Amino acid sequence: MAKTIDYGNLMHDAMRGLIRKVLEGVARDGLPGEHHFFITFDTMHPDVELADWLSDRYPEEMTIVIQHWFDNLEVSEDGFAITLNFGDSPEPLYIPYDAIRTFVDPSVEFGLRFETQEYDVEEMDEDEIPHDAEVTSFEPKEENGKSAGPKEAEIVSLDKFRK
Repeated sequence: MAKTIDYGNLMHDAMRGLIRKVLEGVARDGLPGEHHFFITFDTMHPDVELADWLSDRYPEEMTIVIQHWFDNLEVSEDGFAITLNFGDSPEPLYIPYDAIRTFVDPSVEFGLRFETQEYDVEEMDEDEIPHDAEVTSFEPKEENGKSAGPKEAEIVSLDKFRK
């Protein structure tokens, strides 16, 4: 039995589960209303699949937009596959949830940011590696697109709960 509760890993799992559920709904029903997503991911993650010319152009991270045109969205437990248009060239991508750094839906001012830190993982057991994350939520807009009130972001940093 573990000596402590690993809230960092639990939070990351919950946030990735939220992204998975949102993408499952989009794969099934399409994007509702004005919703669209900006997803930034680590192109160096070993399970990311993208064209060589894209990895050459974006050697560290890349932001994709899921909005007007996308095809073949397939969502799995570990990640999602999608075909996006890059300058009239449709390209298939596979992005594991572990590679995602930010997930933003600007239509409702919602965002998640996954913070990572570098550790010497060779000297640590997998369950000892800390996982840091910040969750950012915003007040939604009214139906007419105007702000429903002052925009106060609530940022919850997991670091303040660590000993």
